[in-house]
Amino acid sequence: MKKLLLASVAAMATTAAFADAHSPVKIGVVLGFTGPLESLAPTMAAGAEMAMSEVTESGALLDGVTVEPVRADSTCIDAAAATSATERLITGDGVAGIMGADCSGVTGAMLANVAVPNGVVMISPSATSPGLTDAEDNGLFFRTAPSDARQGEIVTAILQENGVNEIALTYTNNDYGKGLADAIQANFEAAGGTVTISAAHEDGKADYSAEVGALSAAGGELLVVAGYVDQGGSGIVRAALDSGAFDQFYFPDGMVSQALEDNFGSEIDGSYGANPGTDSPGAQLYQDMASAADYDGTQPFSAESYDAAALIMLAMQAAGSTDPAAYKDHVMDVANAPGEQILPGELAKALQIIADGGDVDYVGASAVELIGPGESAGNYRQITFTDGTLEVVGYR
Repeated sequence: MKKLLLASVAAMATTAAFADAHSPVKIGVVLGFTGPLESLAPTMAAGAEMAMSEVTESGALLDGVTVEPVRADSTCIDAAAATSATERLITGDGVAGIMGADCSGVTGAMLANVAVPNGVVMISPSATSPGLTDAEDNGLFFRTAPSDARQGEIVTAILQENGVNEIALTYTNNDYGKGLADAIQANFEAAGGTVTISAAHEDGKADYSAEVGALSAAGGELLVVAGYVDQGGSGIVRAALDSGAFDQFYFPDGMVSQALEDNFGSEIDGSYGANPGTDSPGAQLYQDMASAADYDGTQPFSAESYDAAALIMLAMQAAGSTDPAAYKDHVMDVANAPGEQILPGELAKALQIIADGGDVDYVGASAVELIGPGESAGNYRQITFTDGTLEVVGYR
């Protein structure tokens, strides 16, 4: 009886904390501010925090609740560090939701070890491992970036359109890299292509000549580098260029960023790839908003970060509560039809529609459409390198 009473008191205290309209609601922003994707984290965080500022300035969330972002470093690769950072956010800072994380391995660890036991919603803008589709999440996990099961189809289609029938494949040795490599190989071979080798590489090495030697010996018309642009992926490309092993590359999402252009310039002319993105009206609106806020909204996963934060807050409004146990069941509702379509910059409008008893269909900056277990249906931006410059050549 004593344990039951204490549990009831704790539950009431938690509910009261979430329901206090006079306190700001805190939302964690958990990204790899250090690590192999650190060049992407600033614009991702800026996107999420711009959505939070937009809602705070509107005064329309739950009769005037303000939103306070709290950052934490996922490191992208250190599951223990990411777990500890998330624990501090929940138990110390009292966040009511998490925008993040970025990389798949740390996202899975945070979800299983912290978010699920504490009942806190997570919406990732960039964790793409197919393994997260079936994760035990108690309805708490969503993502605005598509699964790499979808990216495998995109890679195959682009390679075939470029007349490529034989590839060498290297991937960063973690959940993201392995899941993506498997998806690429399965789709490419099913379409009649040949994967001469699929080999893991470790991040953080100074020399990748041995890995590139094995890739070169296996052969292939080009090298697919399923790695991280700020780590081993760029190391592999540098070693391949310096040795003459490969001069053309396909770059999946973890490699596509301004850093790739800065690192290699015209050395990778003729190479190509794709990352999540869309040419929807919302995408241009978001890019204009980002430009006005003095950051680059075209950078990968920045739009998805704005959308992830927006969905958390719209779901809170729909639930009439900042308690994750209540609002988790409304994320899919506000993300999809029916309802009035909502674009970037229209969060105040959306909050008012919901407050008035109406429905919204959040389209956002990345043409959000959540399917199945709460993940993006998937839109991709196709890129190529010409005269040392990354150019967008289409969308899928």
